Amino acid sequence: MRARIISLLVVLSIFIFGCAPKEEIPRIISMEDFFRNPEKAAFSLSPDGEHIAWMQPWKNRLNIHVQGVGEEKVIRITSATERDIPDYFWANNSRIAYVQDKAGDENFKFYAVNIDGSDEKELTPFEKVRVGLVDRLENDDEHMLISINKRDPRVFDVYRINVNTGEMKIIAQNPGNVVNWLTDHEGNLRVAIATDGVNNSLLYRDTEKDDFQILFTANFRETLTPLFFTFDNKNLYVASNLGRDKTAIYEYDVKTKETTRLLYEHPEVDVSSLLRSKKQKKITGVAYITDKRHYHFFDQEREQLQKDLEERLPGYEVVVYNMSRDETKVLVRTYSDRSLGSYYYLDRTSDKFMKLADRSPWINEEEMAEMEPIMYTSRDGLTIHGYLTLPKGLKSKDLPVVVLPHGGPMSRNTWGYRSDVQFLANRGYAVLQVNFRISTGYGRKFWEAGFKQSGLAIQDDITDGVQWLINERIADSKRVGIYGISYGGYATLAGLAFTPDLYACGVDYVGISSWFSILKAIPPYWEPMRDMFHEIIGHPEKDKELLERTSPLFHADKIKAPLFVAQGANDPRVPKAESDQIVEALRERGIDVQYMVKENEGHGFRNEENRFDFYRAMEKFLAKHLGGRVEGQVQD
Repeated sequence: MRARIISLLVVLSIFIFGCAPKEEIPRIISMEDFFRNPEKAAFSLSPDGEHIAWMQPWKNRLNIHVQGVGEEKVIRITSATERDIPDYFWANNSRIAYVQDKAGDENFKFYAVNIDGSDEKELTPFEKVRVGLVDRLENDDEHMLISINKRDPRVFDVYRINVNTGEMKIIAQNPGNVVNWLTDHEGNLRVAIATDGVNNSLLYRDTEKDDFQILFTANFRETLTPLFFTFDNKNLYVASNLGRDKTAIYEYDVKTKETTRLLYEHPEVDVSSLLRSKKQKKITGVAYITDKRHYHFFDQEREQLQKDLEERLPGYEVVVYNMSRDETKVLVRTYSDRSLGSYYYLDRTSDKFMKLADRSPWINEEEMAEMEPIMYTSRDGLTIHGYLTLPKGLKSKDLPVVVLPHGGPMSRNTWGYRSDVQFLANRGYAVLQVNFRISTGYGRKFWEAGFKQSGLAIQDDITDGVQWLINERIADSKRVGIYGISYGGYATLAGLAFTPDLYACGVDYVGISSWFSILKAIPPYWEPMRDMFHEIIGHPEKDKELLERTSPLFHADKIKAPLFVAQGANDPRVPKAESDQIVEALRERGIDVQYMVKENEGHGFRNEENRFDFYRAMEKFLAKHLGGRVEGQVQD
């Protein structure tokens, strides 16, 4: 309801006044300010709360830094120069583990280093092998649990690895169908999710010495997702849509194989995020997203903590995202639609509260545009949610528009700061983000309504959003572009191919051009889910006509708008061939295609200089075809 009210107020102000409230047109902000690495990010407390780690650029790459709480000295403990370090984890109070891939291939290796920078080791020196974290093992300072596809590239076994020596011992060999693992509160591996491609099974064992037994099997459309064990390690908390449309939180009895207690449900959206206090061994609340993030608390102490933090930090969304093991030290992150926010530290014992860093202090939120939740009705009667960002200081009438479909496609847009959205708004574009059917979070029916509808009803939802903007006189119908990443790149190509008169140009960033080639080229570790992909997208033989109809490559002859394509040469998810083939098909017809390939990138550009190259080129491309502002342009 609130989203509808907001969208109606936006439209009403445009209808009456012809513009948004009068304000100064912001300066053209440097493109690099939007896409440079953060000053500091990804803060995390050591288990005892005595040290803080974070990511900070060094030689233009994000590296791990550590500081004792209350101390001045900062120690950089890694020296990555080829690529940013994407993630790290506290192994114990004095040692940190991290992962790193090569040139975007996503074959992550596992490393560990002491917090003084000493004894750095590559723990998994295997080629073409991907490692992931299963459990940090809070009660074991020498070991962690990792998943690794060393034995078979299609599946991940679980090993206990020594974080000092790299010595590994297998504790669960994947039978070939397990796609996820879960430990209890003591770090014992006792739950697995298996799939035959279409049906998912919940597997359980009482101890690591026992064999896994099947508790539940159902089609992947039905969700019974284990979140974590109850605090006595006997039962599970799960997110489930069994017998209902919207996913809700339940307790699940492993003996009777039934849900026993409904913890929380919401009538409008799925709920799958459960908050807990490990120290007090209690469930403290849930988080869910409607137009924005919201909380419902079961625990008065946790509710009061949230209230106190929001009073200290008014005007921002406030997230508690990390605590020391005794839960007396707290790390807090703020954000909004116009700010990447800041990081704060709270000592709940002494009430010491201090700011640690602004993520991107060079961004002035007063110059950023507001992102407003909207909703409209699709041509077949579905309610479609999304977000509209209007450029500051410009009349909200006959604007150039960039449509930004999300990736996935089984994901969703959320409210908050996005660098590309703010960059586009600063250049004078209205930005439309659509949570089309198949987007997650809105229930099973809405999700399933998108099955085998890529390029069809899903694309119609996007088209209907554009038409809504045109009908409301926000968009200039001759200056609408479309830009998307991954599945959003597919939606870009589909938009140009299937509605060729709607878009003036498109930007395809690591997007899919043919369902046949992408289904053939999926990474080996996605192989267990192939049949599910066939049900969601289509089967290359049984649905051959459908996939030909919805693959932009087979309709390249209909594309007439200029296209900009960007691709990482080492992309394991959307191989370079996807971009090569659409570029070749269009260039053969004389269509204007600008093509950027980065040899040291994968699925999206992680290296800062490559992001700069892409968005600098995109800025000029959109200005040429949609008429937006360009850096260096003299303002009126």
